[in-house]
Amino acid sequence: MGHNQGHNHSHTHSTKNLHIAFLINTAFACIELVGGLYTNSVAILSDALHDLGDSLSLGTSWYLQHKAKQPKDATYTYGYSRFSLLGAFINSIVLIAGSAFIISESIARIATPQQPDAKGMLLLAFVGVVFNGIAMLRLRKGSSINERVVSLHFLEDVLGWLAMLAGALVMMFYDIPVLDPILSLAIACYILFNVYRNLKPALRIVLQGIPDREQEEKIKSLVLKNSIVKDIHDFRMWSLDGEHSVVSFHAVVTESISLKEAEYLKEQIKSDLEQLHVAHSTIEIEYNPGH
Repeated sequence: MGHNQGHNHSHTHSTKNLHIAFLINTAFACIELVGGLYTNSVAILSDALHDLGDSLSLGTSWYLQHKAKQPKDATYTYGYSRFSLLGAFINSIVLIAGSAFIISESIARIATPQQPDAKGMLLLAFVGVVFNGIAMLRLRKGSSINERVVSLHFLEDVLGWLAMLAGALVMMFYDIPVLDPILSLAIACYILFNVYRNLKPALRIVLQGIPDREQEEKIKSLVLKNSIVKDIHDFRMWSLDGEHSVVSFHAVVTESISLKEAEYLKEQIKSDLEQLHVAHSTIEIEYNPGH
């Protein structure tokens, strides 16, 4: 499979995953809104509003992932791949804001615990685990940073509904309403930690740092496997979107080769690099008989 074909297939798969996640999240947010009114639970209604906000950011991510499929043009000469990172940043901001809201609400609820309808919570929590679990598992298999960040939305919701499920079970038999906000506080802190873990590589990509030292060594080793190439220098590497890289380097040869042979060598190296998801490579052949 050629690079462009593989690249487009990857983005198409990511877009489909985000589309399904958007539909699942929006459908469940509507169910949750009705359920919150039925159970008279402020916690569920708050989460419904949080999920509607998630739907907005998911819709944005879906659009940006779709935009990322566009080929290069005169404005974006490396293509639109990095637009998917913009979706990851937007979702991270929503997650941080949502987690801050949950932490604030949890602290307030610990100070003044409220007893919700435990039976209604139990039923809604079960539905919540199923809906959000399906979306989370689908997105966690994705390869883009955008998908991984979006999967955190659903991980947050799955953990939240599991906590609500456990809390509802306990509150059906014991009067411990403070249990729910304590669990919510722990989950919010866990989500913030995961946002940091996903934002770190995204920031490195935007700042054009080397995305992966292991990947760098693999690329160099693959090029040096060619018997004609004796050394590599002036090596530069950065990532377009966390999946596909751009590299430029000088390949040193000790044998004098013709222009046609040099072009063939470059094409051969570029073809090999496609195996390592290198989207674009600029290679200079340098003759150094004394090397």
